Amino acid sequence: MGGSGPKPKLLNSDGSRLDGRKLEEMRPITIEARVLNDADGSCLLTWGRNKVLVGVYGPRECIPRHDQSPYRALIKCRYNMAPFCSLEEHNRSGPSRRSKELSKVISEAFENVIIAEAYPKTQIDVYIEVLQSDGGTRCAALTAAAVALADAGIPMKDLPVAIAVGKIEGKLAVDLFKDEDNFGESDNPIAFAPRNWEVLLYQADGLLTRDEVEQGLELAKEAAKKVHEVQVEALKRVYEKPHPPSVPLATGMFQ
Repeated sequence: MGGSGPKPKLLNSDGSRLDGRKLEEMRPITIEARVLNDADGSCLLTWGRNKVLVGVYGPRECIPRHDQSPYRALIKCRYNMAPFCSLEEHNRSGPSRRSKELSKVISEAFENVIIAEAYPKTQIDVYIEVLQSDGGTRCAALTAAAVALADAGIPMKDLPVAIAVGKIEGKLAVDLFKDEDNFGESDNPIAFAPRNWEVLLYQADGLLTRDEVEQGLELAKEAAKKVHEVQVEALKRVYEKPHPPSVPLATGMFQ
């Protein structure tokens, strides 16, 4: 959360947030599936000012082979923030401690829903690229990765969805943007399996009371229902829209 210096005001005089939203209101979200030609599954998600691109490859041969399991597929996730995605990441390239941590927690969340036993001795690669960042990128990344995995035909018990809840100026709010994340009193990214609302991921930065944790979970669940609807609609569009017949690359190209 924010440092020891003076913190900016995060609520307007009328109780609204700095971007005009109510405490329980989310930023606009759009999701498009199957946006990459050569990936087995892909997704482009825009959530407020966040932009996240995900490509899924596999199941495919596990490399190195000594990592493979005879019982299940290995889920490999790489979360990466582009050097141009925000001022904080400017001129940085390659993995950081934060990106390694988020790669691990996102991978572990999917291990609970992907039916990996169906593909022993293989690996499923999930590549997440944050193209633009404005707070809540781990929730956006996990939500987009779920759509990309479904687009790839990876069997899952559910379609995970993630949303953050936090406390700003003593009040709980959903879907924090960067300033609320940096200077608020608490930030709690939460991922759910919507079928039974099992919690797949819960991280806490800052302090909340027991009652605030319970209230935050309910706020997150209501917001996650709306995000889940957008996920489902994105996948439906992939199969509802007509696909042009494939044409061999060389046909008529040089005539």
